[in-house]
Order: sequence, then C-alpha cells, then structure tokens
Amino acid sequence: MNLYRVSLLIQVGFYLVAGINHFRDPGFYLPLIPNYLPAPSAINIGSGILEIALALGLWWSPTRKWASWGIVAMLIAFIPSHVYFIQIGSCIPDGLCTPTWVAWFRLLAIHPFFMGWAAWQGRKRLH
Repeated sequence: MNLYRVSLLIQVGFYLVAGINHFRDPGFYLPLIPNYLPAPSAINIGSGILEIALALGLWWSPTRKWASWGIVAMLIAFIPSHVYFIQIGSCIPDGLCTPTWVAWFRLLAIHPFFMGWAAWQGRKRLH
C-alpha cells in the first residue's frame, strides 16, 4: 500500500470519527463554539454532518477533489472556534484544558497542516 492510500485511509477515518463524535459527545464541542454565534446546537450538528459527508466524499474517487477542498473550507470556518478557545484561556471548565501555547500551536501549525493535507489528498484519483 502506498503513502497516498495510507494517508487517504487515515484522513477519511479521522473525519468520520470526528463527525460521529459531534453526535456522541456534543458537550465536548458546544463550549468551543464562540458565544457570539447563534444556534450552537445546530452548528454542532451541521459540523458533524459536514465532516461525515466530506470524509465519504474523500473516500470516493470522483468526489475526492471537491471533498478535499470542502475540508479546507470547513477548516477555515473552524478558525473562529480556535481563536475563541485561546480568548477564553484555553480551558473549558470540566472540559478541554490545554496550555495556551498548545492552543496557539494547534491554530498556527496543526490547523494549516490539516488544510495542506486535505489539499494534497485531493490532487489525484485512485482507481
């Protein structure tokens, strides 16, 4: 199995699990949604559906390119959540708490890495 196929399997699995987790544990995601956005429950459900749909689109060769760019767009849409997490001190009471540098690293390094990975994944079809 080549690197591209392994990478594809990992990425599809990652977004499927993340999407499903929005329904299994909404309490993890809801506090990460900025308080200035309306309807946090709807945002959480929409995010979960979108992650699942994009993972499936990434898996299927004819839709892979569109799904990969959809993932990039989705990750851009998630940036306010990362900024909000930093603004509230990188800690949610009884929830996710990280050192501030970890939250910044996630926003400035890991998040762009995931965007680049998605773009790279959409560059060709597997038959």
